Amino acid sequence: MKKLILGIAVLSTSLAFAQTTTTTTTTTRTMSSDVRFGIKGGMNVSSLSKDGALEDQGSKIGFNAGVFANIPVAESFSIQPEVLYSQYGDKYDQVVLGNRYSRARHLDYIAVPVMFQYNLVPNFYLEAGPEFGFLVSAKNKFKNETNNNVITESGNYKDSLNGFNVGIGLGAGYYFTDNIGITARYVAGVTDIAKDRPANSDAIRNNVFQVGLAYKF
Repeated sequence: MKKLILGIAVLSTSLAFAQTTTTTTTTTRTMSSDVRFGIKGGMNVSSLSKDGALEDQGSKIGFNAGVFANIPVAESFSIQPEVLYSQYGDKYDQVVLGNRYSRARHLDYIAVPVMFQYNLVPNFYLEAGPEFGFLVSAKNKFKNETNNNVITESGNYKDSLNGFNVGIGLGAGYYFTDNIGITARYVAGVTDIAKDRPANSDAIRNNVFQVGLAYKF
């Protein structure tokens, strides 16, 4: 009798474990099948902010473009890692003797945002998460905007700057169709762009506002 009860208990446990495994595997396969890849691109409005300053420095127009994967992790929640080429920096304009001049800092990064997204409705989401950036180019340009003449342009001086950038992103997006959507995001820099900041001097950080289009395959 004891052997029969023990046998039934073992059989019941085995069946329960098999059912749980099957359910977990099915759920995992379902979640995996929902992963979607895509491409995105758009406009950057970037600036550099200094600690203690009341306002950001002058802003510069650039672009961002790259790829992403949208990975569902729960109902209404997903994680979206991205790899983007993104142009940061700032720009100053001034008028001298009727000519308009601009001084611009061009800081280009390979950016890796990891956004945590929540769908308020199926086509509209809010997002937040970190962005990790790797500096690939740093150049300064002094230009006469009136006659479109470049006065001076520096070589690539990225080795004198911090090669790694960290920011915090907040954004939203809306998909008009199952494939095409519009996105908006603001990324506030956390790290100093300088490699060796002198003591008692203010840190300078990247900031960027991005708008663009996304396409899911």
